[in-house]
Amino acid sequence: MIRLETILTPGRSLVNVPGGSKKRVLEQIASVIARDLPDLDDQIIYESLIAREKLGSTGFGNGIAIPHCRLPGCSSPISALLKLSTPVDFDAIDGAPVDLLFVLLVPEAATDEHLELLRQIASMFDREEVRDRLRQARDSESLYQTVVNVQSGQ
Repeated sequence: MIRLETILTPGRSLVNVPGGSKKRVLEQIASVIARDLPDLDDQIIYESLIAREKLGSTGFGNGIAIPHCRLPGCSSPISALLKLSTPVDFDAIDGAPVDLLFVLLVPEAATDEHLELLRQIASMFDREEVRDRLRQARDSESLYQTVVNVQSGQ
């Protein structure tokens, strides 16, 4: 089983990201990942995330979104975690604006592995105390460390 901290890095765990709109946030996600992984093109990442959102919002409720997609040229799962400075409307199922986003990009030939990763992310965000800890994180390292601690049962 893949653990979330193996596909997330402190450099892709960002706090106080300016919101603006759903599209703007997805653009920022794409540029963060492309900056970290130069083999991936930010425009393709963005377009893939937008295409997935058109199938149905990844707004999960409780201020959480889990944007995810299959990505051409992606060889293994990659994630990013963003805490927005201002929540944005994400067409979430409960109508609440989103301020925490856990992004998951998986290879085009994705397997059950990516469903397992989505399940791990969703179950982590299902816990109110985890959402509170993530929202209290003041910097990239503490945001990332919260995920590591939660995965380790701390």
